[in-house]
Amino acid sequence: MAAIPETDSHPLTVAISSRALFDLDHSNEIYEQQGLDAYRKFQIENEDSGLEPGEGFDFVKKLLDINRVLERRRVEVILLSRNSADTGLRIFNAVKAHDLDITRAAFCGGASPYRYITSFGCDLFLSTDAEDVRHALDHGIAAATLIGASSRGVSVSRELRLAFDGDSVIFSDEAERVYQREGLDVFAESEAASADEPLDGGPFKSFLQSLHDLQQEFELGACPIRTALVTARSAPAHERVIRTLRAWDIRLDECLFLGGMEKTEFLRAFEADVFFDDQAQHCERASTHVATGHVPHGVVNET
Repeated sequence: MAAIPETDSHPLTVAISSRALFDLDHSNEIYEQQGLDAYRKFQIENEDSGLEPGEGFDFVKKLLDINRVLERRRVEVILLSRNSADTGLRIFNAVKAHDLDITRAAFCGGASPYRYITSFGCDLFLSTDAEDVRHALDHGIAAATLIGASSRGVSVSRELRLAFDGDSVIFSDEAERVYQREGLDVFAESEAASADEPLDGGPFKSFLQSLHDLQQEFELGACPIRTALVTARSAPAHERVIRTLRAWDIRLDECLFLGGMEKTEFLRAFEADVFFDDQAQHCERASTHVATGHVPHGVVNET
């Protein structure tokens, strides 16, 4: 692989766990059923065996391909893992086998790796461990738990396509709290009355801003990144969303206001590589067809 030049500007940086990047379900079963020693022995014995892609693989591959298109390093992927360096050798061998330009990693020997997210300057953290994701969100980092079956085949589109729910993901949960407390009619009235007041940002606002800034480095019509808002909102609650994005100076390529319709078929039509939503039930439905990241943030995730 030819070296890609560094840039002075901070790259869009994504941290991903080894189980989100590769299908390690069998290895994890050995750990849970037979213990750490058996797991370590299995990983060392199979460190030259290939690993199949996991939920986040297509996302990572397409993200890293942006560097090749721009011919400079504008994105970086960091591998964060509970493996030790010893057992993690298999992971790095798989990275090389799949031609992924990942050079930085933290192997934490069974401990949670989330504490290194800020040190690496990460904009997003993807994991299969819900506790690690919650810790990242608590520290102000956009994060999601990838759920669903590991293998989906090759993504049809060559573009990186990301879909986001609105409330509690891109935006704060202030409007969602009104809906949960007082129902749809009061929610719609409240949003119409507040149409000129921008919503506060949610956990993914900063990541979306960084993504938007990266998109601006491409000529119109040539950007390999496409974004979509996929929200249960409908008119008249749409106006506040549009005006909020305008106030933030962030453009989304598509905005789908579904008025409570099931999102899955729309996500399939959009050909999303990853869909981010705060509600577990929406994520579970979508994950049968689309790689899905549950964002455990906001009022619906309070216990």
